[in-house]
Amino acid sequence: MRILIVEDDDLNAKALEALFTQQNYVVERVTNGQAAVELVDVFEYDLILSDVLLPGVDDVRLCRQLRSQGSRTPILLLTGKDSGHDKAIGLDAGADDYVVKPFDPEELSARVRALLRRSAGTESPVLAWEKLQLDPKACEVTYADTVLQLTPKEYALLELLMRNSRRVFSCDMVLEQLWAYEEMPGEEAVRTHVKGLRHKLKAAGASPDLIHTVYGVGYRLKPLPITPPVLG
Repeated sequence: MRILIVEDDDLNAKALEALFTQQNYVVERVTNGQAAVELVDVFEYDLILSDVLLPGVDDVRLCRQLRSQGSRTPILLLTGKDSGHDKAIGLDAGADDYVVKPFDPEELSARVRALLRRSAGTESPVLAWEKLQLDPKACEVTYADTVLQLTPKEYALLELLMRNSRRVFSCDMVLEQLWAYEEMPGEEAVRTHVKGLRHKLKAAGASPDLIHTVYGVGYRLKPLPITPPVLG
């Protein structure tokens, strides 16, 4: 899951980045609304978290501009203003939710999860593939009831593959999905995380090729065996 944070206050931005990176989100940050508009035009984000008092394009104009361009990405506004009038203006402009600063990290995280569930039209069910399970709500991965201790990038990689189990992801596609644009490393980083994930899966009893390499293309989950029909 990718979150774009639009915040010009460095201290607040770092706190938000730390909060959501710890929860295995891919976080990218810009300092003004115009930069946000330009990024959304190029990259896909699952949620935009925006401060109200932005230089250049403020939050209301940002919401209106994104909605006028057809963007349906959920937008959550952070503000120091607690009046019903200010909230109504933001919501009417196209925002999906409103959180007043100073915010409670647990509440903010819950509101983000609720918006993501709503936009996906699902209650974030547990993902399963053979004996492998990933619980998005608890951010927990198990294989045959053994809990895997994954790094945030390993977790994000596995979630990407499990949510798109029939799709092959090249290194470039993985980089685009799991790293912020400004910090994007080389393809070797993807191979390193695949290797680490395979090692931990194997230690829990999984097949070494559960993360399957499609040579010359990329990575996917190993296809499940086809169960022959029972003949009556």
